Amino acid sequence: MYVRPAAAAAAAFLGFTLTLLGGTASYAATGPGSATGPGTGTGAGAGPGAGRAALGSPVVYAHRGASAYAPENTLDAIDLAMQMGFAWVENDVQRTKDGVLVVIHDDTLARTTDVEQRFPNRSPWRVKDFTAAEIAQLDAGSWFGDEYTGASVPTLRQYLDRVQRNQQRLLLEIKKPELYPGIEEQTLKVLDEAGWLDPRHVAQRLVVQSFSADSVRIVHQLRPDLVTAFLGTPTVADLPRYAEFTDRINPWHTTISADWVSAVHGLRGAHGKAMEVDTWIVDDAATARKVQDMGVDGIITNAPDVVRYAVGGF
Repeated sequence: MYVRPAAAAAAAFLGFTLTLLGGTASYAATGPGSATGPGTGTGAGAGPGAGRAALGSPVVYAHRGASAYAPENTLDAIDLAMQMGFAWVENDVQRTKDGVLVVIHDDTLARTTDVEQRFPNRSPWRVKDFTAAEIAQLDAGSWFGDEYTGASVPTLRQYLDRVQRNQQRLLLEIKKPELYPGIEEQTLKVLDEAGWLDPRHVAQRLVVQSFSADSVRIVHQLRPDLVTAFLGTPTVADLPRYAEFTDRINPWHTTISADWVSAVHGLRGAHGKAMEVDTWIVDDAATARKVQDMGVDGIITNAPDVVRYAVGGF
């Protein structure tokens, strides 16, 4: 879902009203199986498959940050998610022409930046055709609202540093890896350099996902300790094959049923724990309650306050 600037202010007002009605969130149990919030350093032994038992309600993931209320995948969006009380944020990682990893959803820059005005002769404005320095010049906020004019497309390192400063947790998506050979190794290298592959981050604060089963498998092979997720809805018959290299199956909410969720939970994933299901993109209370009733472990949403109010998650 993409919220147009005119609707964003109204949505933000509604969202914060719902947040107040639902109570102020604390950094409660939100890690993969953790019963504690970020920065606590506790929750030893936590791992994939324990999340629902610890929480009693689905984990709420701020999709591209609080992207109903701030420009997606920007530092503003994750800061707002933090201010609203959400520990988990989701992002998308792609690579520039000169090999720098940046956080942006589309493989082109046109929808969420002013690239067409700044570089009018470089259609179709693919991320991989621009250097990091060129992308750093772009305005990634004014498309959403004037108050965000000047927001930038962050590098992955900048994004990780901000998530760390905010004591948040990260659901990192490797986007379109077929366009960027070796992006799995490079992503892990940047995570390592930023201090995100130490035991505490790996156990409680990081999940790596992709729509590409091959990409998820590569990440698992390179770092078998990491929690991984496959984005999609495999058939029940195919689920055991995914369980060999991943811990979670993260499907579009319209493609699942309670029986399918139960089938995922009935398998043990790559870490020997019951597999989990985090569904996307759910932005309204009725759908949030519907997928909660199906037994999902997490809900990925542009409007995390709306979902929290509906299901009681954090």
